Order: sequence, then structure tokens, then C-alpha cells
Amino acid sequence: MAHLQEIRSKIGTVQNLQKLTRAMEMVARSKIGKIKMRMESAQPFAEKMRVIAAHMHHARLEYHSAYLAVRPVKRIGLILVTSDKGMCGGLNTRLFRLVAQHLHEWTSLGQEVEVCALGNQGLSFVRRMGLPVVSQAVGLGDLPLMERLVQPVGVLLQSFREGRIDEVHLAYSHFANVLVQRPLVEPLLPLTGERLGAPEGIWDYLYEPDPRQVIDGMLRRYLETLIWLAVAENMASEQGARMMAMKAASDNAKEALEDLNHVYHRSRQEQITRELIEISSGAAATGGQV
Repeated sequence: MAHLQEIRSKIGTVQNLQKLTRAMEMVARSKIGKIKMRMESAQPFAEKMRVIAAHMHHARLEYHSAYLAVRPVKRIGLILVTSDKGMCGGLNTRLFRLVAQHLHEWTSLGQEVEVCALGNQGLSFVRRMGLPVVSQAVGLGDLPLMERLVQPVGVLLQSFREGRIDEVHLAYSHFANVLVQRPLVEPLLPLTGERLGAPEGIWDYLYEPDPRQVIDGMLRRYLETLIWLAVAENMASEQGARMMAMKAASDNAKEALEDLNHVYHRSRQEQITRELIEISSGAAATGGQV
């Protein structure tokens, strides 16, 4: 009897876990839609900013922004975008593996690295790696908010402008679809023609109040938009990975319940059989009187 009670307890535990994983799967599915909507609404703005930046890069500028400066690389800034929470499969692990490969390449070349960590999982990773963290933002929530990102990423952008670092790279999980999320490490600074693309023709500009203020302000806003989109993609990737992980957990719970129910019914039948045998044996021992 105690064995049957133990099986029933396990069945109840698995059923409760299955309810939890199904609920988390549905929540993740609903959050993806909201994040994708915000991404799609921001992409036209980002594309227009890219076009203007491309024209500026190829035009005969009165002022050459520090964001365009190409220097020998001695020190690198890395913006690492990860989730705050776990339970999203191997999403963060795949990104950490790719980042570790780049870190090995950079350090083998004698290049130092400093990190801006966006997300609690990435912050824990860089601390385990012993890398200097110059800025951070955790608890970003379920939707990307620019005001939460401007200050931490601004630390690396300002360091590049002032020449304290020579390159900035952006690491995040690209959202292809619900089933596919790809880890990426992309160069962010300096802004080059390859990154911006070649415009059709070359435009010259008149600047008011002055070229330095307009160009630097526009390029900084473009960089912040790229980082915002990367954070949005990473959030969508997180919810997609969590949705699939919770679906797999629910499916595994279903299989476990089937196995436990089978064991329970078989044990119950064995117990009934033993009880009938005991009754029959007792009746036989008393001369057939039950």
C-alpha cells in the first residue's frame, strides 16, 4: 500500500509540473508577439538611419566623426546581451561558447577586452571569466526599453570616441524564428562602409547648428538603435527558446505520467492478486469457510 501511495504522490508532482510548464509555454508565446511587434515598428526607423549614415560616410564631410575612426586594435569593448532568467534551453550557453572563442582569438593577439553586460546571465558569465565589467544593466524585463540601455552602452561608446578602446563588438542571439535562434558576435564600431552599405550616389549636407553636433548625435542614435534591436532580438530569442523548452518539458511530463500510470495500475493489480491469494489460502486453511 505504501508503494502505491508513493506512485500516486509522484503522479501528482508530475501533473503539477506539467501545468507549470504549459503555463510558461503559453506566456512565452504571448510575449514573442509583443516583442516582434515592437521590432517591426522600429526597423523602418533603423533602416532610414542606416541610409543617412551611409550617405554621411561616403560624402565629403566637413567633420569626420570619431565613430568612423579606424585604429590599430589594442583594446576591445564587448556588449554582451543575454537573458536575465534561465529555463530557456541552451540559448545562453551557445552564445557563451561563441563569445569564448572570440575572447580566445582576441587575447591570443594581445588585445585586452572590457565588457558591458546587458542581462544577468551574461554578467555572471563574464565575472566567472574574470573580465572587467565597465557597465551593466540587469532586470530589463520582457520588452526592450531604450532608457534602460542608453547609460550602460554609452560607457563603451564614449570610450571609443575618446580612443580608450579601438573596437566595439555586439554579442546577442539573433531571432530567426521560434525554432531557430543563432548566436552572433558582430562588429559595431568603427562604423565602416561595409557595415553601412554603399548608397546610390553621394549626397552632400548642410549642417545646422554645426557638423560635429549633428553628425555625432545622429551616429550615436543609430548605434543605440542597433543595440536596442539586438536586445529586442535577444528577448524574442529567449521567449522562443523558453517556449520550445517548456513544450519539450510538457511532452516529457506526459510520457512520465503514462509510465507512472502504467506502473501504478500494474502494481494495483499485483496487490489485488496477492490479496485474493491470501483470502483463498486462508479459506483453504480453515476448511473452506470464509
